[in-house]
Amino acid sequence: MKHISILVPYESVPSSVVDPRYMFTAVNQFLINSGKHPLFNVQLVGLTEHVPLNSGSFSVKTDVLIKDLKKTDLVVIPALAGDMKTMLRLNEELLPWIVTQHKNGAEVASLCLGAFLLASTGLLDGKSCSTHWLSANDFREMFPKVTMTEGSIITEADGLYSSGGASSYWNLLLHIVEKYAGREMSIMAAKFFAIEIDRKSQSPFVMFNGQKKHEDESVKLAQEYIEENYTLKFSVDELADKFAIGKRHFERRFKKATNNTPAEYIQRVKVEAAKKELENSAKNISEVMYDVGYTDVKAFRTVFKKLTGLSPINYKNKYNRQAAA
Repeated sequence: MKHISILVPYESVPSSVVDPRYMFTAVNQFLINSGKHPLFNVQLVGLTEHVPLNSGSFSVKTDVLIKDLKKTDLVVIPALAGDMKTMLRLNEELLPWIVTQHKNGAEVASLCLGAFLLASTGLLDGKSCSTHWLSANDFREMFPKVTMTEGSIITEADGLYSSGGASSYWNLLLHIVEKYAGREMSIMAAKFFAIEIDRKSQSPFVMFNGQKKHEDESVKLAQEYIEENYTLKFSVDELADKFAIGKRHFERRFKKATNNTPAEYIQRVKVEAAKKELENSAKNISEVMYDVGYTDVKAFRTVFKKLTGLSPINYKNKYNRQAAA
């Protein structure tokens, strides 16, 4: 039997505590219904017997305290809510226990913003991680030794898992169910919980908002110029000349400040503008393409799909109410 320990950090998101418990106990019931033995022993684990959530609006009664749990097979870290630096200080006593469990052979899975707590252990240094796309820049700033893959639904390395934002953690839970209980149980759970199985990317949900939490004023001016003039065609050389910076030095400073090259930033601004038009207007793909400064249909389609995971027409059909109708 696999021992599943769902951590209950202070101020974690209630649903991300309840949902994994529901998933693993439901799979137990599926197994019982098919004449098999249950596979998971699921416990809520915390620093105290009662853990307050949502500033005291809720509290969760834990099954066992971390000081009394010496060995487990999987540690699930729910999403955190609020200011991440404050949340990490509030829950720093959990970190040594997580590290010890992993050293003793346990796997560790973070859900959404639970990645911040997992990264704080140092276990993710030199590895890839995913979290909610909206917090990706903050994550990079706080944990420069971890590679943030903001478009991914799931990352996995050395027994460490992470998931993308919000409901994406259901796909990570399915992934773990398949690993422990097999594909049949994973499909059963996907159908029961109405989850799109094997979803790989959260890219269609990402809304690009250029990283401006930096002190390089010239780069900020360049970002603003790109965002105000994305319909125009200009090169990185012209952009560097405009701000009187050598091209190589400009590219290096831009990448350091924004985590994108200037060319990538231009593409992302154009695609974000195209997404808004596709969502809200009756224009066809070619009209939208020209509006955001592209003249080559193939190039536009390639960049759009690379950044969103969907072709322009599929994106429009998915998010434009008139097209969907």
